Amino acid sequence: MSRPSPSVTRHAPNGMVCSIDHLASTAGVDVMRAGGNAVDAAIATNAVLSVTSQHMCGLGGDLFALVHLDEGAPVVLNASGRAGSGADPAQMRAEGMTVMPFKDDIRSTTMPGCVDGWVTLHARFGTVPLADLLAPAVKLARDGFPASPTLVHSIPRILDVEGSDDYQRTGGVGTGDRLVREGVARTLEAISREGRDGFYGGEFGEGLVEVGGGLFTPDDLAESQADWVEPTGVRAYGHHIWTIPPNSQGYLTLAGTWITDGLDLPDDPSDPLWAHYLVESARQAGFDRPQVLNDRADGQELVSPQRLAPRREAIDPDRVSALPAPARGGGTMYMCAAMGDGTGVSLIQSNASGFGVHLTVPGPRIFLHNRGLGFSLEENHPAEFLAGRRPPHTLSPALVTRPDGTLRSVIGTMGGDTQPQIVSQMLVRMLRHGQTPGQILTAPRAGLAPDRPTGFDSWVDPSVLRIEVEDHGIDDWQAGLHARGHDVVSVPPSIGHAHLIDLDGETLAGGADPRARTGAASGF
Repeated sequence: MSRPSPSVTRHAPNGMVCSIDHLASTAGVDVMRAGGNAVDAAIATNAVLSVTSQHMCGLGGDLFALVHLDEGAPVVLNASGRAGSGADPAQMRAEGMTVMPFKDDIRSTTMPGCVDGWVTLHARFGTVPLADLLAPAVKLARDGFPASPTLVHSIPRILDVEGSDDYQRTGGVGTGDRLVREGVARTLEAISREGRDGFYGGEFGEGLVEVGGGLFTPDDLAESQADWVEPTGVRAYGHHIWTIPPNSQGYLTLAGTWITDGLDLPDDPSDPLWAHYLVESARQAGFDRPQVLNDRADGQELVSPQRLAPRREAIDPDRVSALPAPARGGGTMYMCAAMGDGTGVSLIQSNASGFGVHLTVPGPRIFLHNRGLGFSLEENHPAEFLAGRRPPHTLSPALVTRPDGTLRSVIGTMGGDTQPQIVSQMLVRMLRHGQTPGQILTAPRAGLAPDRPTGFDSWVDPSVLRIEVEDHGIDDWQAGLHARGHDVVSVPPSIGHAHLIDLDGETLAGGADPRARTGAASGF
């Protein structure tokens, strides 16, 4: 039996940042300490992660953010990229394809939205010059940073990719070895000087058009990938829970949590009935995801009580419930930042799967994401791979407010299709059971898992999913789930890298997931 390291709840009176990398969290807190706000800190943190954590996120990926300022609903930014003008699903079908390729095909890359996300967030909320926010990342890229254990584990998968030179070393890269990314430093400096034009109109943009071979045009590069959108929200456990609207699958977090709020949950989360109810709520919430999730879907309609009540009523406490006929890891990082004045940011940024599509823009050696894998190649499907469309996204950050509109928590995780399931389990532990961040992050998790191990196939047929249960601490979960008809498999503590900051006490309380191994909840 393996166990994650204990997760300690950290407290801070003024500000806190949680991320998968202590260097990134420190950069964000330094910005706060110097007078910046939570958005400034989030940009600085994400910029460092784009240097040190290319195996999860980076300049070639997408971004979503929820920002809470005063009272009420958060402000929401969708900076996920659109398919290029050269998107041609008919051609792909003619090639015999029935699903989007997982890697090695540029057509599974949409226009990267990360930099547009930074620039748009900064233009509206930033108080510190963008160049100052990116400076720590530039320094680490140019002078070098220590390779994390998770990065070292991922490097062998991309050593044959053109543009992977930053990770090539005789004898291999070991944990703590110093890596330099000169091309990324050069790109970040161009963004510091010229904003989005330094990226989309510079070396990266020119290289993307060349690599795309007709998929992307100069007009695609000129169009911002960042839009302010209305949040999707529900009321559950006496709070308002908010997420990104479609094309994000965040509505599944809200739906699953709302469903559990009407069930007779045991007071003890170690009770196997608790795990059964959380698993069943996730299955019921997502049973028709492939049919309904697209960039034009109405998120609020997807979480309406009229739609979800029958799903709740279908749950049986004693056995797996039947589902209507169908009509995890991942390359993502989640981070959050909050300040004692009640402002906060819940931000997620991603390559989709690991190093993304396993293609780079060779000059700056920036890996491209494979978020286009969320598109459908079925003709006339609402999420069909078409020019200018955004693919369905697994990214599911969340933010919680109290009934009076003040900020309670910023919370989220990486983890492909399992993201809403993880966040829902965390929310129930926090809002229903009053657990601390440390308790929540160390607790075992259960997740729906398909037979295909990409982390992005869970909803193809949720009626036949197996349940992965982390193998630390709760043996009764496995026995109880199996007795109720679930197909259960034990896995090491590996379901997501989650973080959260809770503003329920006199100081900020937060934690970084021990599964990330080098994560940190830093504050001042």
